[in-house]
Amino acid sequence: MTHQSRRTFLRNLGGTAALLGPFSSFARFSANDKIRIGCVGMGIQGFADVKDSLSVPGVELAGVADLYTGHLDKVKEVYGRNVFTTRDYRQLLERKDIDAIIVATPDFWHDTISIAAMEKGKAVYCEKPMVQQISEGHEVIATQARTKAVFQVGSQRVSSVGLAEARKRYLAGDIGELVLVEAHMNRHDALGAWQYSIPPDASPETVDFDTWLKDTAKIPFDPVRFFRWRNYKAYGTGIPGDLFVHLISGLHFMTGVPGPQRIYATGNLKQWNDGRDVPDVVMALFDYPGFQVSLQVNFADGGGGGEFTRLVGTEGVLELGWDDFKIKKHKLPAAPGYGGWDTYNTFTKATQEAYVKQYNEKYTPEQRQQPVQEGESSFKAPQGYNSHFEHLANFYTSVRTGANVVEDATFGLRAAGPALLTNESYFQQRPIKWDPVKMVVVG
Repeated sequence: MTHQSRRTFLRNLGGTAALLGPFSSFARFSANDKIRIGCVGMGIQGFADVKDSLSVPGVELAGVADLYTGHLDKVKEVYGRNVFTTRDYRQLLERKDIDAIIVATPDFWHDTISIAAMEKGKAVYCEKPMVQQISEGHEVIATQARTKAVFQVGSQRVSSVGLAEARKRYLAGDIGELVLVEAHMNRHDALGAWQYSIPPDASPETVDFDTWLKDTAKIPFDPVRFFRWRNYKAYGTGIPGDLFVHLISGLHFMTGVPGPQRIYATGNLKQWNDGRDVPDVVMALFDYPGFQVSLQVNFADGGGGGEFTRLVGTEGVLELGWDDFKIKKHKLPAAPGYGGWDTYNTFTKATQEAYVKQYNEKYTPEQRQQPVQEGESSFKAPQGYNSHFEHLANFYTSVRTGANVVEDATFGLRAAGPALLTNESYFQQRPIKWDPVKMVVVG
């Protein structure tokens, strides 16, 4: 889809376009307004972030940092020999020609690099989850407030035109009062379970493993930990930080609720007994004000995997995709009815007649009539639409204009907090109470 057709599509959405205000600001800027970026961490997500960033008019790649020389060589293969590469991310922060930094490292480096970049006057796009520890999140929030730097968290769902339209429909009451949110995100393949490929040249010479370990336990070089870091709680945030945070971010955006008040999780390390110390099956329950949330991820799904997200209300259900959704409505009549699997059938004939007379006096014919069901409605973003591109475009709009980002540090911690506490609940085997406004554990 071209940039012009995206803009036309958003205008046609009417109210939805207002939810994506930064996009229309982006549309006014010329490709000559350059933003030069650096990326720290050129793994899977780093390459994806750079690719879509360079699809935004006026964005140029100035340099990258990574602790594996093979990633740096790949950058030069893809983007040319003139791109500055380094193992030391601090060299990117010192460059005056770099305006913005993408932080696409393992989770335990997010806060350190984000804070250092903001203190050097850089705008920051930090991958989700924003931090590995809740205390780190408060430090990121404080740094952004003090430096006034542009800071956005990389959960693209909050920039999805599909989610924006779903938000509008939800707030309009299309499914009634929200009762339950349930989501499954199951997988049955090795790559989906983070068994990423390890390059044959991985060695202490090609990987600066000691620097990568940061403040974690010092251990001998281990390419498995370096390239499959999501499998270890010392470096990542497990299933909740990788996957739950997407669902939580989208839910908070749609409902406007800051977060749950209690989290309980259980799970198991069922199939991938490969040395990892995080579970491959996690189920979590979240108590939100007025509704409950149930999230599940299973990396050992012999059914073949699959995912769904459902917001169940008193008058319908919203089945949410990534950039699409369906709404199915089903309203109850005001009158409860009688008969069927009911005590009415146990009454004597005289009592039944008295009950029917009383029932008809209490409820009008309209109240007794089954409401006409409105059936199913749906929405789908047009072919070629890319919410990841949209999220990055919104970030660069904020860099250019100073407009508010679509996912700031406070939103980022409110999304990450419940995910991080899912891990805490799992390992501590107890429910955890959370203050979503102050973003602190209670008790």
